[in-house]
Amino acid sequence: MFTRRPLPRRSWLTLALIGALATSATVVKLLHLDDRTELWLSEYRQTQDERAASIWLPGYKATLQGKPLAGLENDETSDLAYNPVTGTLFTVTGKKPLLVEISRDGEVLRRIELKGFSNPEGVAVLENGNVAVIDERRRNLSIFELNPLTRELDLADGKPFDLGFPDGGNKGFEGIAWDPSQQRLLLGKERNPTAMFSLASNGDSLLSDTLLPLPDYALGLRNLSALTVDPRTGHILVLSAQSNLLLELDDRGQPLSFISLLGGLNGLDKRIPRAEGVAMDEAGNIYVVSEPNLFYVFHKSAVAPVVPEEG
Repeated sequence: MFTRRPLPRRSWLTLALIGALATSATVVKLLHLDDRTELWLSEYRQTQDERAASIWLPGYKATLQGKPLAGLENDETSDLAYNPVTGTLFTVTGKKPLLVEISRDGEVLRRIELKGFSNPEGVAVLENGNVAVIDERRRNLSIFELNPLTRELDLADGKPFDLGFPDGGNKGFEGIAWDPSQQRLLLGKERNPTAMFSLASNGDSLLSDTLLPLPDYALGLRNLSALTVDPRTGHILVLSAQSNLLLELDDRGQPLSFISLLGGLNGLDKRIPRAEGVAMDEAGNIYVVSEPNLFYVFHKSAVAPVVPEEG
């Protein structure tokens, strides 16, 4: 008769250690802690003067969370841009190609049909209220004149600019932002690889037919969903849905600060499910949209949290 012998104590301890390590690795992966370690260190090294001169994302808290954008639940919102002339925001939808104007408290104001578009994923507001729209599937960028009476925009009228990467598929360009201080458009490729580029523009049209690769920008993100430029500091905000992060980069592309988009942090009750767009107004308020049609607002506290300085 076969008798099963109990495992020696050392074997049980070994199995327990392996199990603990496996669990820890799973937690790190699920919470994306591996994405955050270097960013925490970068934040820790910032002096108080550097924090005061930056956006300093740790000072922000969610003040409006998950508000549905009325009537867009089946259209999948993507990207977000702020228009300082009208004080309103613009997003695009992919399933039914639309450019949608919304208020800063998440009320839908206008729907503009995007004729000839296949999968609009990015939008930026340029000078004089002009808008630039990226069609990810067609791999092009178009600039349009926009006025309060506009109800449709035709791709053919935007003189589409070919962004290249013909094998990009659904992993092409999603992020786009207008950088007024340097008169350029910033473009973000979603993944495979994640990368950033610039295109010279005067705010009415493109001044170059060449995408200029930007430095590595120390992104370290799982994907790049959206971009925006702070009109006060010129710093870049980079949004990553898969990393659940909003990251601030300085004008040299180095990370300065970040916030997590997970529930229980930065005033969020629940995780932002799939953050696809970010915008900032002249007062420094931050706006985020998430698929399919959820709207968020972040405001900065009067006093940002104090982090001990090195040394």
